[in-house]
Amino acid sequence: MRGRFRLRLQCAVLMIAAAMLPSASQPVAAFEIFGLKLFEGDEAEEIPVTDPLRYTVAIEVVGEVGGEALRERLQSASELAREVEKPVSGSVGLISRANSDFEQLVGALYEDARYGGVVQVFVDGRPLEELPPDTDLSASEPVPVRILVTPGQQFLFGDVRIVAEDGVTREPSLYGLARGEPAGSEVILTAETRLVRELRGGGRPLAEVTGRDVVADHDRGVLDVVLSVSPGPVAAFGITTVEGTKDVNAAFVAKMTGIPIGDTYDPEALDAATRRLRSLDVFSSITVRGRKALAADGSVPVDVAVTERKHRYLGLGATFSSTEGGGLEAYWGHRNLFGRAEKLRLEGSISGLGDTAEVVDLTYKGAILFEKPGVLGPASKFTSSLAIEQENPDAYRRFSVEAKVGVSYELSEKQTVSAGVSVEYAELTDSFDVELETLTVALPLEYVLDRRDDELDPTSGYRLLLALEPTWEALNSSTFLKMRGQASVYRALDDANRFVVAGRIGAGSIVGADLSDVPANRRFFAGGGGSVRGYAYQGIGPRDALNKPTGGLSMLEASGELRFGVTETVGIVPFLDAGLVSSESFWSNGAFQLGAGVGLRYQTPFGPLRIDVAVPLNKQPTDPDFGIYAGIGQAF
Repeated sequence: MRGRFRLRLQCAVLMIAAAMLPSASQPVAAFEIFGLKLFEGDEAEEIPVTDPLRYTVAIEVVGEVGGEALRERLQSASELAREVEKPVSGSVGLISRANSDFEQLVGALYEDARYGGVVQVFVDGRPLEELPPDTDLSASEPVPVRILVTPGQQFLFGDVRIVAEDGVTREPSLYGLARGEPAGSEVILTAETRLVRELRGGGRPLAEVTGRDVVADHDRGVLDVVLSVSPGPVAAFGITTVEGTKDVNAAFVAKMTGIPIGDTYDPEALDAATRRLRSLDVFSSITVRGRKALAADGSVPVDVAVTERKHRYLGLGATFSSTEGGGLEAYWGHRNLFGRAEKLRLEGSISGLGDTAEVVDLTYKGAILFEKPGVLGPASKFTSSLAIEQENPDAYRRFSVEAKVGVSYELSEKQTVSAGVSVEYAELTDSFDVELETLTVALPLEYVLDRRDDELDPTSGYRLLLALEPTWEALNSSTFLKMRGQASVYRALDDANRFVVAGRIGAGSIVGADLSDVPANRRFFAGGGGSVRGYAYQGIGPRDALNKPTGGLSMLEASGELRFGVTETVGIVPFLDAGLVSSESFWSNGAFQLGAGVGLRYQTPFGPLRIDVAVPLNKQPTDPDFGIYAGIGQAF
């Protein structure tokens, strides 16, 4: 059976000292990778409970008031119920947890607008309030705990008013405080938050709710509410001060916030500044806020507090493939080379070890990458790289030296444009030329609109990419335009985001040159883990007389997934992929290849681990019987 399996395992070690090595006297600690702990001693990770005491708990709701929704709310609010499988620390621990539960359950009733409800907690048959702190309950283990809840009526909003110092009338219903609607405590708190956010969004940094007068009329079952609001004056941003920097230039940090003096105060500008500073990758913690008091000139100063992270890092990795042999890689980097978050990274990799004895058949790469933020303002970034690479996939053999420079610019939080220049010298062998030298100059242009809620595991939103790459191949005097587009969309089918539908479609076309005039590494290919699963890498599309892939001038791809969360950490993903590669510029003579399969996802703090198993649905003689793919993050 011709299966394809590729599994990658990489570990990275962060270091900072000039010697880049830890002290020999430093103790070895446990190291965790993909949930597996290495170098760990026999000691248990959890702190043992002193004097463990087990208990049982039953929550009873009097009558049918509130229905199942209220029962679930109370069950969720009870720590005794949530942690019933874990023993408490003696009788004192059980009484303490029961007292906490009483407060939480009363709060849950208030959230459901039940201000006349009664919560009674009985421990070992006795009312909680009658138990002395030194009560010994161990003789009754497991100690029975009974919680009796009488919800009472649900209060509705009655007379609701918002009284502001500026005299402006504000309609309470616009903030969710509508007469006749359930008057839950969370509704009131949410309304206050919305009200303050709206005022501050209008340039008033000192806006606050100064008073909350709530009167419950138990006879009528209504809640009368008066909120007193102090809008405060409209103010402009003042000076930005930075604290906590050591090696990073403080003035540069202030500049990168992108908050100019004199602009009207806007909390979204503070949020944008936080995101921008976080993207510099030199801080472990960031706080950006306006001061609670205005300066003498009436402006609101901005305070930035940061904690720097280690700037140097070192990474080592290994790969193994049943079809491509073993591989090694290493990289070293500096996140703050000249004090303004400039990044330098040196990296190298080699693969095919054990699969071939010929150096020319190995795949290797060495690169130097440099990045400088803020070259055209806080929203911009300059990137450059110099790489030497040799690769030997089924479609061609390539040795190349490539230099790239580019600039990206954030139009907004969700939109980015980029432009650059790349120059590549390559020695190629493909189906059209046994040996070919190329000197290719390209001008890549790209636009990205990303409205996903999460980059590694999105459950809602969409992402759109559009790319143009005018290209000139100097040695063979050919010019062409490479165009690509891709869109992906995500939608959760339930409130808990346990069931997510995800779809992706992509297209590409090269115009202006024949297939043989386009360097092989710049043609379109399809197949593999990032494309159509179930097929070999570059396995879909036209082939030559020797049955080797030639690549194409156009490509279409589509994928659909149903992502089911079986538990909080484990998910199952059935999927269907389709792909077409044509030797013509507009998909005229290509045929779709379909692949289907199922994947396993395991949630980790750095994104889901992914393993997909797929089969080709319209298998050709050159296609494998199945494919197995592993990675971090969702497939798209």
